[in-house]
Amino acid sequence: GSEFEEREDEEEMAVSHATLRSGAKMPLLGLGTWKSEPGKVEAAVKAAIDCGYRHIDCAQIYMNQTEVGNAIAAKIKEGVVTREDLFVTSKLFNAYHKPKYVEPSLRRTLRDLQLDYVDLFLIHWPQAYREPQVPLDELTFDREEQFPLDAEGNSLYDPDVDYMDTWFAMEKLQQQGLAKHIGISNFNSEMVDRLTSDARVTIQPEVLQCEGHPYLNQQQLIDFVAKKGIVFTAYSPFGSPDRPWGVLEEDPEPLLQHSVVKSAADKHEKSPAQILLRFHVQRGVVTIPKSVTPSRIEANLQVFDFELDGDDMAALLKLQNGWRACAIKRDLGHPLFPFHIPF
Repeated sequence: GSEFEEREDEEEMAVSHATLRSGAKMPLLGLGTWKSEPGKVEAAVKAAIDCGYRHIDCAQIYMNQTEVGNAIAAKIKEGVVTREDLFVTSKLFNAYHKPKYVEPSLRRTLRDLQLDYVDLFLIHWPQAYREPQVPLDELTFDREEQFPLDAEGNSLYDPDVDYMDTWFAMEKLQQQGLAKHIGISNFNSEMVDRLTSDARVTIQPEVLQCEGHPYLNQQQLIDFVAKKGIVFTAYSPFGSPDRPWGVLEEDPEPLLQHSVVKSAADKHEKSPAQILLRFHVQRGVVTIPKSVTPSRIEANLQVFDFELDGDDMAALLKLQNGWRACAIKRDLGHPLFPFHIPF
C-alpha cells in the first residue's frame, strides 16, 4: 500500500545518482572491493546490498570476483535485489590490452561474477604489460599472467600497444551487450583528449575513474571531463590508509586524522570518513569506498542527509598537494605512464 510506497521513496532518496551520457543512472556511492581479502569480500558485498548499496566496483586484478559473484547471486536469489537494480563495474587489466584479449578477459569476468553483462567496463590503466605467453584458449588470468614480472620483480611492459586499439575492442563489447557502458581509468587529461577526439571512435567513454581525495582533489580533471560529458569516479576517497605497499615516511598525515577533516566531522556530527565521502558526492563525483566491516559499510552510505558549507569545501580543497596513494612508481619507465603531468 501507500505506506510501503512512501518508504520506497525515502530509500530512493538515500542514494543519489550521477546521470551518464546515455541517460542511465549510476549510484554516486558504490562499494569498492580493491584489497578486500577473499574470505571477507563475499560477506561485505552481501552486507552492502542488504543496507542499500546498488553499485559494486570490481576488477579482474583484485583476484576476488568469484566471491563478489557469489554474493550478488545470493542476494538476487533471496529477492533482495534484481540484476537490473545493480550497477556492477569491472576493469580490463594491463596484460590484456591487445584487442584479441579484450573479449576473453571480460567473458572470464562475467563467468566469475555469474553475470550476463557488466554495467560498466573500464580500461584499468593506459599502460600495457607484456601479453600472456599462452594461447588464447589457455588463459588463466592468475596473478602471474596479469602482472608479468622479470627476475628482479619489475613489471614487463609492452610499450607498443596503443590504448586506442584497446578502445576499439571495448566498443565491440558494448555493441554485443556484454558491457552496457564503457570507460577508462587512470588516464590523464591528454590521454582523455586523444581518445575522445579520435575520429575513429564510435562510442565515447562515459566514465573516468581515478584516485581522488582532498590531497588530490582532481577538480581540474573533473571539470575537463565534464565538458566532454564524462562522469568522474574517485577511488581511494580516504587516501587508501590500507595501501598494500604501506605508509612511506614522506607521506602526508592520514586524511582520516587531519584536523580540517576532523573539525568538519565535529561540526556536522558525522565521522571523518563521511566528510571525505560527502566531499565527492556533493561535487557530483561518484566514489567507491572499500570496507569489509558491516558497520562502516553502512555508515559510508549515510552521506546524503547533510551538506558541507562553502567554508568546509574551501578548507578541504585547500588541502590539495598532489599526493597520490597509488603513484605506481614501478611503471615510471613506461611510455604511457599517466602521472607525469599535473592532471
